[in-house]
Amino acid sequence: MLKSVSTKVIFFLSLLLFSISVFASESDQEASSHKDEKYDPVPAVMHHIMDTHGWHAFTYGGHHYTIPLPVILWTENGLVTFMSSAFHHDVAGERLVEKNGINFINHHEKIYELNSGENEAKFDESGHVSNGVRPLDLSITKNVAAMLISVIILLFVFLKTAAFYKKGIRAPRGIAGFMEPIILFVKNDIAIPNIGEKKHMRFMPYLLTIFFFIWFNNLLGLIPIPGLGGANVTGNIAVTLVLATMTFIITTISGNKHYWSHVLWMPGVPAVIKVLLITPIEIAGLFIKPIALLIRLFANMTAGHIVVLSLISLIFVAKTAWMGTIAVPFTLFISVLELLVALLQAYIFTMLSALFIGSAVVEHH
Repeated sequence: MLKSVSTKVIFFLSLLLFSISVFASESDQEASSHKDEKYDPVPAVMHHIMDTHGWHAFTYGGHHYTIPLPVILWTENGLVTFMSSAFHHDVAGERLVEKNGINFINHHEKIYELNSGENEAKFDESGHVSNGVRPLDLSITKNVAAMLISVIILLFVFLKTAAFYKKGIRAPRGIAGFMEPIILFVKNDIAIPNIGEKKHMRFMPYLLTIFFFIWFNNLLGLIPIPGLGGANVTGNIAVTLVLATMTFIITTISGNKHYWSHVLWMPGVPAVIKVLLITPIEIAGLFIKPIALLIRLFANMTAGHIVVLSLISLIFVAKTAWMGTIAVPFTLFISVLELLVALLQAYIFTMLSALFIGSAVVEHH
């Protein structure tokens, strides 16, 4: 059995190395006709980690194949909707679409409504569109679509687990067997030590939600399958900002008298020190803690994607397939490490959230 699994793993790694090497070889042939051109990996890396209005699948024969997503815009004339596939390139190379008598342009994934009668973007010295305004963008972007997929998976997993236990208490198996030890880990090793035996159950739904939401999205971001994974959801600072804000709101609302007395007027400290030093630091700390939460998750997950893509880009920067013998093993190592980081970041975010909430609800001894 072990021998069979080992053989399959070796075959898979060999196939992966061969595929990337062949891809690099094709790039070598193409690059031979452009010897003076240097490959710049930055656009490809930045395009991957940024949010987009379409889900890029692959490129073949110089043509980009993309899964279209709904574009939803609120303009002065009301709601405008269309699919991202409606964008076509204008004479300046920008993506343009005409809808309801209005011309919209997609410039670096920022949609602008062009001025009446204009069908070509003009730019100022800073590179911003000067002849248009940005409408309220409510589109289903790649990251939003990926989050919806993760929510569907979460609902499926938790509903199946709940259905199993509704039939009575018995030895867990299947999905329930996978979920039970993780849920008990969050309860016994995160919630109880940081919040306390008496009050931890009140916050368990939130802690379980953020743990599995972050973990599942981290894992989906490592799957290179368009329409399912590969989106940099937890590497989007807007997403981590919302998660950190939820922790901040729960901590603030749950704070008891003992907590707020230590924040606003520390007992046992001279009044001058309180006013000039302690109280300002404590109030600043209320906001610094969630900021640290959002930056930590955002930075770690974005860095992982950048490192993996940068290592693969070495093949095309060096313009030789031999670089694949170095880049691919390192990429494989970082990808395996990312599996650990995906779980670790979910644990750290949940643990710190429990710690902050616990400090707000702890009873005075």
